[in-house]
Amino acid sequence: MIIRCATTNSGKVREFHMAAAHFGYPEIDIQLLENMKSVPPAVEDGESFDENAIKKALHYSKHTDDLVFADDSGLEVDALDCAPGVLSARYSPEGTDEANNRLLIENLRDQDDRIARFVCVIALARKGELVGMFKGEVEGIILDEPAGPNGFGYDPHFFYPPFNSTFGEASEEKKMSVSHRGQALKAMLAFISKM
Repeated sequence: MIIRCATTNSGKVREFHMAAAHFGYPEIDIQLLENMKSVPPAVEDGESFDENAIKKALHYSKHTDDLVFADDSGLEVDALDCAPGVLSARYSPEGTDEANNRLLIENLRDQDDRIARFVCVIALARKGELVGMFKGEVEGIILDEPAGPNGFGYDPHFFYPPFNSTFGEASEEKKMSVSHRGQALKAMLAFISKM
């Protein structure tokens, strides 16, 4: 069974491809939405991960007969009133991983509370109708100094105590086993396998 993934984020694409086999669903073939770059982008103006994931899934599912899923995910930091939240990818004016991380650490400079969580919401749709919603989250601690060459986004600053390392230091498979995106994907794959 083919399901289409509506994203242009190469880090997410890598994780999505690995997920089906990792979680024991090799019969589910996750592929990018065909002609993704020629489809007008979905407007991500929701105030929550749920709203944005639904907007994207409904929008892109109108451009194929296959099931389409879209996720909205990001980092919530307690000391910053859950910022960057839905603006995680666009937190800094530059919107690059490096600039976003730099701004995050600047904003936490005088904060002792470094508890944060990654949140992921996946919306699954077909031909403009919502089929399902799946959520995952994982809690950790934000470190001032980045560690590890793996992952993307805030991973090098996100210390996960059970691993005694950052997500940037963990292998993709190890990270997938506990990550917010891994949890949401696992729930979605289980749902699809019963359709």
